[in-house]
Parts: sequence; C-alpha cells; structure tokens
Amino acid sequence: MPLRLKPLDQQTIVITGATSGNGLATAEEAVRRGAAVVLAARNAEALERVREELTARGGRVAICSADVAVDEDVERIAATAIEAFGGFDSWVNDAAAATYGRMDEIPMADHRRIFDVNYFGVLKGSLLAGRHLRARGGGAIVNLGSVLSDRAMILQGPYSASKHAVQAATDALRMELERDDAPVSVTLIKPGSIDTPYPEHARNYMGAPPRLPPPLYDPALVADAILFACEHPRRQIYVGGAGYLISLMGRLAPRATDRVMEKIGVESQQKPGDPGEPTSRDNLYEPRSDGRVHGRQDVHVRKTSLLLEAQKGPAHLLLGAASWGARALSGMAEQADAARWRARRARRSR
Repeated sequence: MPLRLKPLDQQTIVITGATSGNGLATAEEAVRRGAAVVLAARNAEALERVREELTARGGRVAICSADVAVDEDVERIAATAIEAFGGFDSWVNDAAAATYGRMDEIPMADHRRIFDVNYFGVLKGSLLAGRHLRARGGGAIVNLGSVLSDRAMILQGPYSASKHAVQAATDALRMELERDDAPVSVTLIKPGSIDTPYPEHARNYMGAPPRLPPPLYDPALVADAILFACEHPRRQIYVGGAGYLISLMGRLAPRATDRVMEKIGVESQQKPGDPGEPTSRDNLYEPRSDGRVHGRQDVHVRKTSLLLEAQKGPAHLLLGAASWGARALSGMAEQADAARWRARRARRSR
C-alpha cells in the first residue's frame, strides 16, 4: 500500500536552520499554507523576530534556540514540538555550515565543525524523527543535500564531502525504514546555486569575497520542493536545471568536469566588490545577524524551475511551462512597449 502523508494544513513541521535562506523561506511558505511550524536555529534573537512576524500573519509557531551539532539540542527541538503541538509530522534538516578555500588551508577544526553540523546534525535529527514518526503512525523526513552531494566543487571541499555523506546516510536510512515497512518517507533535496546568504555566512579562506556561481535560483523554489516532499513521498528532488547539469556532467564525464572546474571554478566563486569581505565574520561557530531569505549578489535570479515541476508530476510541469510562457510573453510585451517608448522619445528630441 502506497505511503500517504497528511496535507500541509494538518501538519506540524520542524525546520532547522530556520532564521535565514532556504529554512526561513520554507517556514514562511509553510505558515502561508496552513501548517504549524517548530523553528530551530542558534540565533535566539532572530528566532523571536521570525516568530513575531509569522504569528502576526496567523501562523502557529514554536521556536527552539539550538545548535544541531549538539545532540541534546536536537532532542530539545523534538521536545519543543511535543510540548507545543503534541508532536510533529515532518522534520526538515536544513541547518548547514560552509567554508570557501583550499582543502590544505582550512584548519582541521573547521573540517570537523562542518561535519558536526552538516552530517552529524542531520543524522541525529533523522534518527530522532524516524523514531517519533514510527510511533506517530507516519510522516516525512526531508534532508537538504545539494548538487554537491553528487559532484564535489573546487574550493568547497569540506561542504561537498559533508553533502556526499548526507546523501549516503539518507539513502541508508530510507532502505532500512522501507525494509521495516515503516510509514516514513525520506527525501533528499538537491538545490543548485540558490540566492541565499550562504556565501556571506561561510568562513572564507580565499583572497576575495565568496559568491555562488550563477545562475542563481529563488529560495522559494527550494521551499516549494521541501513542502512538496512533506506531502508526497519522493526519493530525491533537484532544484534548478543548471545544478542538475553539473551533477549529470560529473557522472558522464568526471575528468572533463574536473578540468572545467579547475579552469573556471575559482573565478566563478569569487568577485572583488561582492558583499562580505574576506575578513567579515562568518557563522561557523557562532550565529551572526539573521533574518534574510535572499543573498546580496547582484545577479539575475531565476524564479522558475521546469525541472522541479517535472519531478512533481506531469500536471505540475504543464502548469509550470504555461506559467513560464505567460511570463515570457509578458516580458516580451514589456520590452516591446519600452522600445516603442524609446522610439517616440527619440523622434520628439529631433
């Protein structure tokens, strides 16, 4: 019998890393769709602000200041959900940490810290959620991987390695739950470059401010993928066709992909003048100012992903294509109007 998950408006969803980027975007959208949320992050002040904002919109919100690298903190997150809402139906492991720099220039303590957050934090949350959801009668575990779960990125070695490990752990846990016929869905989300404060929060060992290689996609797409996985069992979901192409290249032509990254990977991840100088404070060990969904790179951000819609199903793909077509036609009309306006202005000035 296929696994059935509750509609979002009947769910309580735990979200770690909930005060910025994809986690905050997911929290906002979950509340908009009627779910109760339990938000966890290290920054207690930012958590309070987010709770106030979401509660003012009619949201049912509980918060827990916690570091997912600490097992006892993860247990407190679950306890908060039980105390506030009687339990949870989906657990989203979104919290992450990152560095930019050569493998041999990053201190071993930083390598370990990234694994403590990105791997052991996800593992602890997944195992705890699995036990709770078995007893509750079903639910979803949604882990945030990356296209770098498939293909390592130069100058992001520790992060890539941790996301490889998250993919392996997620797959192993899924098989074990399925073998037991446990009513628990386990999904890995694999975003490409997303317009979040990720590079501003990363510890930087390069000689220029870090950035995400374009094209960038809107965090709303990641939130949509996460919440879709909370309602529909899926093995994995990619967000952004450009990132998927990198993953595909890495599988089909690994040495050629190495060469491409060696040639352009460094320059595409740094740009003088970007926000966040090399000496700026990161959030690797301590939280920094949070509360923003989007990053500060001055680049075009894609608002749609036909690949994401295709993975959700044929009907979603058709709707996504129609929406994209409508936006494209609207953009063409706006450009034509602008061209006519410029032509009229030029005639008047003669």
